[in-house]
Amino acid sequence: MEKVRFGIIGIGNMGSAHAVNLLKGEVPGAVLSAVCDINPSRLEWAKDNLGKSVMLYDNADAMFDAGGIDAVIIATPHYDHPGLAIKAFEHKLHVMSEKPAGVYTKQVREMNEAAKASGTVFGIMYNQRTNPLYQKLKDLIDSGELGEIRRTNWIITNWYRSQSYYNSSSWRATWAGEGGGVLLNQDPHQLDLWQWICGMPKRVRAFCGFGKYHDIEVEDDVTAYVEYENGATGIFVTSTSDTPGTNRFEVSGDRGKIVIEDEKLTFWRNRISEPEFNATYKGGFGCPEVWKCEIPVTGPNLQHIGILRNFVDAITKGTKLLAPGEEGIRGLTISNAMHLSAWTDSWVDLPIDEELFLSKLQEKIQGSTYKKTTVAKSLDVRGTH
Repeated sequence: MEKVRFGIIGIGNMGSAHAVNLLKGEVPGAVLSAVCDINPSRLEWAKDNLGKSVMLYDNADAMFDAGGIDAVIIATPHYDHPGLAIKAFEHKLHVMSEKPAGVYTKQVREMNEAAKASGTVFGIMYNQRTNPLYQKLKDLIDSGELGEIRRTNWIITNWYRSQSYYNSSSWRATWAGEGGGVLLNQDPHQLDLWQWICGMPKRVRAFCGFGKYHDIEVEDDVTAYVEYENGATGIFVTSTSDTPGTNRFEVSGDRGKIVIEDEKLTFWRNRISEPEFNATYKGGFGCPEVWKCEIPVTGPNLQHIGILRNFVDAITKGTKLLAPGEEGIRGLTISNAMHLSAWTDSWVDLPIDEELFLSKLQEKIQGSTYKKTTVAKSLDVRGTH
């Protein structure tokens, strides 16, 4: 195809940003052809700002049926991502979904199956994978430079949100409207990067504070402990109540430790590995010689534009996706496991019991202050009632 014709579903904050980037030509080989939103005011904004060549629709089905597009960007509330993606796949459209992939893994698994059956390209907006800092960390681990991972720790608490933020919309921080709190709203990128770089854990024990520091239904404070297949352990701490907050990612291996903090990557490298030192050293107290290395990190951090450029190249040139949509289930699995662990006050093994998680989530939805009938209907449509 000469150019990939995009339709955007949902033109709120993120959808409108994608629309503007496409119109500005930030994504070579792509053109904005249509947008849709159920909110009339957003369509008015589109009419005033996107030009006459962009078709406007008040629902996704009308846009799908009209044709004229090759791919869609889904930028709607979390619950709607899988259902809309599945419909797009049925129309043989390529799909780029905003994060998270969905609210619960069962619906995301159905979405992944539909993607595979469609033969189209499926990507997810994990734009932090374009960050050279995390790419370099992944390279150092994958190449064996750090040795075998022993410990991972991520403190990501620079998400401060005031009560007025949560009060700004009735759906915010509710089980029926959003499906979760800091884990589902703020942390999908970090949970994805954590597993992308360090691998999936085998079990999770989490402690969530639900409305601990805010008048909300969902979690605003989380401390979780995970174990990996090789015996390594990990800690993930997150909150929307800390100010000032911290963003520090530390990975320890048998050849040292790497820390990403304050936009810098530092590698404390053991001259010889710990197992070798432990087996050969005879001096009692002592440790390997350590070199503090400030690792140079180069290259642009293209974020959303970088993911869209890669997505278009995957459609037109067969380029490998940096963030395949099917991988969205991984970070969500960790998030679901943390919720389920807190709800059941117990360890959760991975893969999780998807039916148990869904039943617990539905209990939360039934008691939610945000009453939206389409949430219940959407659960039925996706075959998970």
